[in-house]
Amino acid sequence: MRALLLEDDPLLGDGIKTALEREGYTVDWFMLGREAIIAVGNETFSVIILDLGLPDMDGMQVLQLLRQQSALPILILTARDAVEDRIGGLDAGADDYVLKPFNLQELLARLRVVMRRAEGRASQIITLGALSIDEARHTVSWRGKDVKLSRREYALLLELARHPGRVLSRPRLENLLYGWGDEVESNAVEVHIHHLRKKLEKHLIINVRGIGYRLDSQAQ
Repeated sequence: MRALLLEDDPLLGDGIKTALEREGYTVDWFMLGREAIIAVGNETFSVIILDLGLPDMDGMQVLQLLRQQSALPILILTARDAVEDRIGGLDAGADDYVLKPFNLQELLARLRVVMRRAEGRASQIITLGALSIDEARHTVSWRGKDVKLSRREYALLLELARHPGRVLSRPRLENLLYGWGDEVESNAVEVHIHHLRKKLEKHLIINVRGIGYRLDSQAQ
């Protein structure tokens, strides 16, 4: 769960980044629209959080440029409360709108909703065979028993579960787990996979040699 946060207010940006990281997100925080546009073109993200009041570009222009190059869920943060502004943002490609000031728990809930909607899911609970993941509570159960995972183990398992049966490459998983400023060991993904297999089931996560990993959605 890698989020791109575009917010030029240092205090607000730091607060959002901290809250997202506590929820298991990897966060790349930018203050300039041009930087965010370049990042989306070069990196893998799960969701974009966009403030419309930016110092270098008009936020609506940034929204339009982001939407031209990406189908990622985009959630707008803004103090512009006029109905016309909200309609304009949604028509330009935003998936949801949160007005400042806002409650962080509401922001987190709306992020979960826009990502579920993008994946075509209605429920916050993902159930695949004997595996169950509750996104709102950040809990995982295997064969009816709760399993404790680290932040990155949870994020990795959730990404695989969001794409059951699909092979996800190691670079893609690595990009989702680590931000630009994080130091990454060459075998980081493999280490997390090893831990997940020990805590869940050895054959739950399948290694497709030379391509990546996929989740066995029928595992019992």
